[in-house]
Amino acid sequence: MCGISGYLSRNNYRNSEEMRALLQRMGRSIIARGPDDAGEWWDSDTGVGLSHRRLSVLDLSPAGHQPMDSVGKRYVLVFNGEIYNHLELRLTLENEGRSPAWRGHSDTETLLAGFAAWGVEKTVGQAVGMFAFALWDRDEQVLTLGRDRLGEKPLFYGWQRGCFLFGSELKALRAHPAFEGGIDRGALALYMRHNCIPAPYSIHPGVQKLPPASLLRVSLAKPEPQISTYWSAYSITQRVGSFKGSAEDAVQALETVLSKAIGQQMVADVPLGAFLSGGVDSSTVVALMQAQSTRPVKTFSIGFHEDAFDEAQYAKAVARHLGTVHEELYVTGAQAMEVIPQLPQLYDEPFADSSQIPTFLVAQLARQHVTVSLSGDAGDELFCGYNRYLMAERLWRKIKIMPGPLRHLLARCLLGMAPDTWNHLSASVMGLLPAHLRHTNVGDKLHKLAGVLEIDNSASLYRRLVSHWYDPAEIVLGSAEPITLLQTTGPALAHLSEIERMMALDLVTYLPDDNLVKVDRAAMGNSLESRVPMLDHRVVEFAWSLPQHYKLRKGVTKWALREVLYRHVPRQLIERPKMGFGVPIERWLRGPLRDWAETLLAEPRLRAEGFFDPIPIRQKWVEHLSGQRNWQYHLWDVLMFQAWLETTRA
Repeated sequence: MCGISGYLSRNNYRNSEEMRALLQRMGRSIIARGPDDAGEWWDSDTGVGLSHRRLSVLDLSPAGHQPMDSVGKRYVLVFNGEIYNHLELRLTLENEGRSPAWRGHSDTETLLAGFAAWGVEKTVGQAVGMFAFALWDRDEQVLTLGRDRLGEKPLFYGWQRGCFLFGSELKALRAHPAFEGGIDRGALALYMRHNCIPAPYSIHPGVQKLPPASLLRVSLAKPEPQISTYWSAYSITQRVGSFKGSAEDAVQALETVLSKAIGQQMVADVPLGAFLSGGVDSSTVVALMQAQSTRPVKTFSIGFHEDAFDEAQYAKAVARHLGTVHEELYVTGAQAMEVIPQLPQLYDEPFADSSQIPTFLVAQLARQHVTVSLSGDAGDELFCGYNRYLMAERLWRKIKIMPGPLRHLLARCLLGMAPDTWNHLSASVMGLLPAHLRHTNVGDKLHKLAGVLEIDNSASLYRRLVSHWYDPAEIVLGSAEPITLLQTTGPALAHLSEIERMMALDLVTYLPDDNLVKVDRAAMGNSLESRVPMLDHRVVEFAWSLPQHYKLRKGVTKWALREVLYRHVPRQLIERPKMGFGVPIERWLRGPLRDWAETLLAEPRLRAEGFFDPIPIRQKWVEHLSGQRNWQYHLWDVLMFQAWLETTRA
């Protein structure tokens, strides 16, 4: 795992020392991604420069140094990631008589040999792994950028003042003097809706994220980037139901394909372990790791003293059963809050998924013992694990039978009274009901229901369910919210059921834009490589071949995955209500974070900065402090932008 960066300049640099200094500056800005080695390559005649920071995982010798030349000297490569089947690719090259005299055993060298023998698109089409790379073709004088199929590894790019800049993180682009900066208010509006900025947008105008499964070609002769795809998440959804075996066949086939992926991802020349929360996904990964390991696997979890947020006890029970070497850290509120000042620099653009805090802490714990850690991410998206899938499907089934005019009339009636008024009216009624039927913040819930009743189709319902601020363009001054995949993929997913459509949308939006960003920055901020076996594209393709009733079976989510796990771990250690990986932000904002938040949310400050309408933000802040309402997610969105803005202007 590494960090890459570089540029292609219309204004050719003739001074080699200047080019080296620029590349070193870009590389140093992302040193946490690669603290073990650094390298630069440049050509002053063509104005191209490549920078690499290395976290040594495979082939720790100098033979793994980058930037790396192909044997024929046509290509120069900087590469971030892992190609898990690179030994198979080497064998194929050798059998075809197209392999060079190998200099080492790194996957970077294998990738270069594939590019030289088969071309870029065919090579990445055969590669199994996570990656982002930049390849300079000396013959054609073309720069090619590539990103893995599911978007595990990040890559930013854009033309800035006559320079095409790229890097694993935005801070690498900011380190170049051509970088212009600025804030894209449309992207800020998207952030307020989703708590992250979805690809291809970034917080800066003129800078984009390369979408997953994409190749970009750019040259000085053809400066407009040409983007193509080599794999399609939408295409694999066409396979739904193509698996025709029995339930037992499905479970066995899933264990086989997942075990193979995990086995390949356990290959490393450095210490390796796994995150373990005690939930279905991480427990399955660890169980299949331990089944293939001759020694106890190292596992890591963190716990909180607040019961509602603590899963460490469950992780410990699973670890004890599997016989892993388990490390856990119970984190105090003070320790968790110490992470918050690091978040703007760590995430590099506004990012407000508050589980970023425990994710950083568990990565920090793991890095004290290992250099590589496997995780159970993507199990929910692939095997129907999120509660919102069932909730949205049931809700839409109920409300769609109501005529549209009646739904809109009912919504207006519910919105006719303020939430506080509804709360007051319902208080006496709630006191007469059994405890399990009593609800708090009834007015807030009724207003949310009104918003749902106004929706006319299931796609809009899902977009609302994954939104924080429902109309962010009204909050972000001078903004127009750009179109995203949530609004443009209807025809491509028309063949799917309601739940399957939500799963597919999460696969191409929430997973790469939120979950994988969270894990990548938290891990790499600690110089830890995180691997995600369930995102081996062969696992993804198999998961989509399963009929839906092998994922959601008699109300049980992730059925096939659970059945694989129960072959290794007793079900009583796993079966319990689903918990989120979070921290008590709601309480912290009313307590130890109150002064910090008040400073960032001060009305004069918001007005002077000119990005937000302060009135609705201040209203939510006052309501949250009073305990009337819980606006933790909306406020955290604003606070993480404000903290990021303060850092960038420091």
